[in-house]
Amino acid sequence: MADTGDKTEKATPKRRKDERKKGNVVSSNDVTAVVTLAVVFFAIKFFISYTLVELQHLVEYIFLLLLEVTEINGNSMNAPIFQIAETIVICVLPVGFIAMLAGIIGAGAQTKFLFSSDLLKPKFSRMNPIEGIKRLFSLRSIVELLKAIMKIIALGAIVYMVLGDFIGEIPSLFYVTPLEAGAWVGTVIMEIVKNALYLFIAIAVVDFGYQYYEYEKNIRMSKQEIKEEYKQMEGDPQVKGQIKERQRAMSQRRMMQDVPKSDVIIRNPTHYAVALRYKQGEDRAPKVLAKGKDLIALRIVEIAEKNDIIMVENVPLARGLYEAVELGMEIPEKFYQACAEVLAYVYRVKREGRS
Repeated sequence: MADTGDKTEKATPKRRKDERKKGNVVSSNDVTAVVTLAVVFFAIKFFISYTLVELQHLVEYIFLLLLEVTEINGNSMNAPIFQIAETIVICVLPVGFIAMLAGIIGAGAQTKFLFSSDLLKPKFSRMNPIEGIKRLFSLRSIVELLKAIMKIIALGAIVYMVLGDFIGEIPSLFYVTPLEAGAWVGTVIMEIVKNALYLFIAIAVVDFGYQYYEYEKNIRMSKQEIKEEYKQMEGDPQVKGQIKERQRAMSQRRMMQDVPKSDVIIRNPTHYAVALRYKQGEDRAPKVLAKGKDLIALRIVEIAEKNDIIMVENVPLARGLYEAVELGMEIPEKFYQACAEVLAYVYRVKREGRS
């Protein structure tokens, strides 16, 4: 016999919803990092000219200040410190804000901007040293370690190759202006970042696939868990109501399909309608194939008219049959006489029609 505890089944929609409430969703830090890196790369390219001009102004300002200052003290340093801080803010703040926004969007796109208060609740298992050691030597930790080592090696190789292409230009930097030297350094850095970006995109794709695999594996359910969940859902009043509504709709469709099979429609004249069928030798007594009141009654009458079924107006009989007899059931004995008279009239009308 199979072990019902084996988690071999895919998670149900309810399980996925519950896990999401706990903050457990597919998310890769590498995807967030690569989105942030890509956005910052293009932001720096966009702002680089402006940044270099600002830095040149700062260098010129400091050199002029050093030529003018005769004594260095607290008062004489206030202006240059303020100028340096202002330049840093002007150069760094736009890119920093864009990087922060990119990180939020990169993480939010994966989690659909989920915020779960469950993640903020203190868990004593996190402070358990034994659990900590288990997590340290878990498959996930080993994968993260290997991934970090691979990043360092690959990044080192990228830096080595890029610098190898530019190293011959270093001596010429002694004969250029500071602005040109800064532009050269920026070009080298951007080339390193561009190549690193390609590497991190590949790592992010692999990592997201791994995170998805891990997530699906961790939320798998056993057959017993699925049965228990189904039982709980059946006990939910809302779910019960939905099931009953579906059953009612299916029953109504079947009932309307049976109207053309009836021999007579007993109506009152618009509020109630009951469809009866009687087959000699097959039925012991007439059967109720369809019944309804108000709009359903009008629908029964409409179908009956389209199928040329005889209709008889009998207020007490229509109401009595509607209240006393369930669908598909034979009429009780107390209605025999009244229904026999109606059916006799129907047969007579049919005979006269044929003659």
